[in-house]
Amino acid sequence: MNLLSPFKKGFHLSKNDEAKIVEAIAQAEKATSGEIRVHIDNEIPTDVFAVAAKKFIDLEMHHTKDRNGVLFYIAPTNKKFAIVADEGINKVVPDNFWDEIKEQISADFKNNKFLKGITQGIISTGVYLKKFFPLAEDDTNELSNEISR
Repeated sequence: MNLLSPFKKGFHLSKNDEAKIVEAIAQAEKATSGEIRVHIDNEIPTDVFAVAAKKFIDLEMHHTKDRNGVLFYIAPTNKKFAIVADEGINKVVPDNFWDEIKEQISADFKNNKFLKGITQGIISTGVYLKKFFPLAEDDTNELSNEISR
């Protein structure tokens, strides 16, 4: 399932905030073979989900061994975010799998708690994906944990 959600006010992350996001990705990926990325786009896309889905492909997130990549796409200018998951995830998780994470992020964003929303969404994703994609002994980090723009 792929979700799109709006948020209210302005959006700003410091370099320290970005480092905390990268650390949250590393921490989440310690529990699962799933691969998580964050992309922030300050342009104003007309269809945020379509742009997020294209960015998922551009970042080659569909090339993971188990097709278990997740992209948190954030478009602060038009105050929306999308969660895009690869087909390996979508085949095994229930239809409402992303609802709780989406609601958690939305609530934090609406309260101007952007860092908390992103990092908690990432950590929750790792916990939930562990059930379907546990970390294997020979697992390697297939995708960069760095934030893309």
